[in-house]
Order: sequence, then structure tokens, then C-alpha cells
Amino acid sequence: MSDYDAIIVGAGHNGLTAATILQRAGLRTVVLEQNTYAGGMAATVELIDGFRYEIAGSVQFPTAPEVAEALELHRIPTVHSEVQSVNLGESGEEPMILYSDPMRYMTHLSEKHGADAVLGMGRMLEWATGPARALGRFEARTPPKTLDEMYACATNESEHRAIHEMLFGSAMDVIDRNFPDKDKYATIRGMLAFLAINSTYRGPFTPGSATCLAFAMAVPDLNATMMTKLEGGIGAVCEHLTNLFIEGGGAIRYRTKVDQIVVDNERVTGVRLRDGSVLSAPVVISNLSPDLTLIDMVGTEHLPGDLVERLAGRDHRATFIQMHFALDGLPRFAAPYEMLNEPGMQQSVGVFGSPEEQQRQWEMARAGMLPDNPSFGMQIPSVSDPSLALPGMHAASAYAYGFPVEAPREQHGRLKNEMAERVIDKITKFAPNFKDIQIRHITFAPYHMQTMFAAPDGDFCHGLLHPDLMGPNRPGPKGFNDIPIPIAGLYLGGAGCHGGPGITFVPGYNAAHQALDDRAASAG
Repeated sequence: MSDYDAIIVGAGHNGLTAATILQRAGLRTVVLEQNTYAGGMAATVELIDGFRYEIAGSVQFPTAPEVAEALELHRIPTVHSEVQSVNLGESGEEPMILYSDPMRYMTHLSEKHGADAVLGMGRMLEWATGPARALGRFEARTPPKTLDEMYACATNESEHRAIHEMLFGSAMDVIDRNFPDKDKYATIRGMLAFLAINSTYRGPFTPGSATCLAFAMAVPDLNATMMTKLEGGIGAVCEHLTNLFIEGGGAIRYRTKVDQIVVDNERVTGVRLRDGSVLSAPVVISNLSPDLTLIDMVGTEHLPGDLVERLAGRDHRATFIQMHFALDGLPRFAAPYEMLNEPGMQQSVGVFGSPEEQQRQWEMARAGMLPDNPSFGMQIPSVSDPSLALPGMHAASAYAYGFPVEAPREQHGRLKNEMAERVIDKITKFAPNFKDIQIRHITFAPYHMQTMFAAPDGDFCHGLLHPDLMGPNRPGPKGFNDIPIPIAGLYLGGAGCHGGPGITFVPGYNAAHQALDDRAASAG
């Protein structure tokens, strides 16, 4: 008899999703996690005494209704703030304020950016509907679509063009069509451009960047909320899933590193741990990236050559730094952005620059140079959720794009520190007291994400949001449509699978249900 009915490798949100589904179905399930906490890159962690931070993910994306209902996501308390984000221009341009109330948001766009801005944003959301369907953005328990199937998702010629543009065009093909005036729509164009590149190795004018834009803008319907903040940070999601799993009788083993997925006679039999011990189970679901799972943990000797070749070429060039600050107070913004000093306005502030500037910064990074004017988003979630920081203080984070990830690895530590100083200097230009209120800060480069979370080269997407890594080239639970994994009982359930990246829960949900379907078929 096996030690367990199912083993889940990794306690990220997808791993916990798969574990919860299997445990509820009656399978004796264990989750094996190398860290001392659950959640992976969707965790809220106390990095500095008294200050808790969202490590990578920070918002819950719109979720497939079937998945949200199965995981009881409605039970997680959310943070309601009147302002979701404020996007600033670098030359004093009119800010773009994303209000939680859609009508207030549209009124702001109309009054401050012109009636055409409302129409432009509406057309952007409408443009994303066909591509979202083609990508299967809100589908669960469906296989990745072939290119022909993606095009067949179009209900009219406009959607067909949008799907083609999503696959082969740049973000700016879409943005410039809807916001052609570079000066009038400066902050809107900059925000949309950054939305299109922050999970890619692309600039906004680079072909292929439209895929990320479509994925990020997709909503189940035009009245849905695009992003949700949670009480206690994004880690509340994984605390919720952990509780569901343990209440159902499941177990999580922390500080437990899996070195090998054991295969015998084309069937998975369990895992070998770092300490040399073996746990047996007829089902193993990996929450890790597909290439790490199959090439490193299973081994190429168990895989066909064409599968190894496809996996070996996945793009993981993560190009960012992430900074976490302990602050003794709030930044005080100078004119013309002093309205940010009003209560509730600092939860999320973006300083992205123009699309042209973002393209230049990415090209500098691609050439191995530090961006001289990095685009960044800064969040201070403790503005709305004081539990994240000590009384009277604040926990802030910044995500900056353009780290020269292809520079020699031995230079990354120095480059990371220099880029962090440039981000701090840039924040201080807008909020002159920022350096004075810093108690401490910590900076993570991509290599930290690889060390802490086994994200290959720091790629939190487990396969960047590029068109050649989506659709038929993003595997399902049993691999690619045309090259399935020839190992019974082994399933992929991480962010690098169809339904990912992002906090969508779909890859883990799909993997669990595929395992249950296969189990039922073999029993019948």
C-alpha cells in the first residue's frame, strides 16, 4: 500500500488548489513544501520585524466562476478602497486615477482626460474579449487550444482581427489606435504599456507584447472588477486554501525538498526527498515549472526527445527587481501631485513613463545596461490594511522593470543594488521625504526568486507571457496537445501550465480534476 493516494510538490496557490480538490474527493493527500510557510510567490511574509509583505503576487485576478465557487473564494475578506491605483506622469501630466466605482472612474476619465478617453478604454476592454476567449482565460477543465481553435473563438471579424493582433502584434498597435494623442493621453498610454510588459521580456513596441496586454485586461464580463486586494495581503488566499485542505484531513510537510519524481515502468510511484527518503503515491502533481518538473525532477531518460526539446527552449528571462520598505510614516508628494497626500490615495502608485521611454529602458536592459530611468509601480497596502505594519508605520513595495538579466551572473548583486538606488532616487523626486522615512529596505533580483521559490531564472510566470508560450505551447496537466507526458499518474499543475500565469488557480484545478478523471476511468 502506498504512503499516500496523492503527493503535491509545492505549496503555492496552484498546489494548494490541487490538494484541496483531491482531499475533498477522498484521496489521502500530502503537500511537500521546501519553505517554512505555504503560499510560494502568493504569500504574505514578515521580511522585516513587524512588517509583512506580498512577495510576488499582490492582487487576485478575476477567476473562472467554476473555480471561485469550488474554492469558496467569496469567504476571503477583501479590502475595499475608493482608489485602486494612481498613475503619474513624469512631467507633471494629469494623473490617471483608477477608482473602484466604475462610474466614478469613467467620470474621472471624461473630466480629466476627455470623453474620448472613456471610449478608448471601453474599446480596449472590448478588444480583449476575443483574445481572452482564445487564451481560455476564464475556462477550467479545458485543454489548451490549437491556433485554429483560438481563431475559431471569434464571434465576428473584429474579434478575429483582435485574436490575430494578440498573437502577432505589439501592445502599441492596440494602444495607439485607441489613444492616439501622446500628450493628452500620456499617463493612460504609459499605464497600459506597462501592463503589457511586466510579465514579459519585451518592450511595448515589440511584437508579441499584445498577448500580455490581452491577458491582463481580460475580465469575465465588462462589469467585473479587474483586480481585488485582500485583507492580510495576497497570502490570505493561501491561508484560506491551507485551512480548507487541512480541515478536510490533508497534511502539509514544510522544510521538505523533493529532489526526484520516481518513475517505474512508465508510471509514477512517488518522490525522493533531499534526505534520501522516499514517499510513495500513484499520483504526483507538480506545482513547479514544467521544465523543472520534467527535465530535472523526472529525467530526460523517461521522456521523448521532442518533448525535452520543446521544454528546453522556454523563455524565463525575468527582468525586474522587487523592493520592500519599512517606512516610519507616509511619503509626502510634492506638487503637482500633492493630491496623493490625501487619505487612501497611496495604496498603489505607478510611475511608468511614456511607452517610448519604456521601450528605451527595455532596450538598455537587453543590451546589458541598467535602465537610467526605470519604470515602477509602488504599493503601500498598509494604507488600507494597517495589520501589515507596526502601529503608525507602513509596509511598502516597489516593482521595477528593466533589470539587465542577461548580464553576467556575477554582476547581478551589484546591478541589483544600483538599480534599487535609482528607483529610490526616482521615488524621492516625487516624494522628497521618502529617503528620510525609510527604516530599512530589502531588494530582490530574479535570482532570489529562483533560490526561494524554484522559479526558473526568477520567472514567476514559469514561462513568460509571450505568444509562443501560450495556447498550444502552454501545457495542460498531461503535457502538450501534440506531445503528452508518457508517464501515468504524473500531472503538471503550476503557473507554467494552461490557465496560468497569475493567481488564477486554474492550472492546479485542472491537474486535480485530470487526476480524478483518470482514476475514475481506470477504476471503471
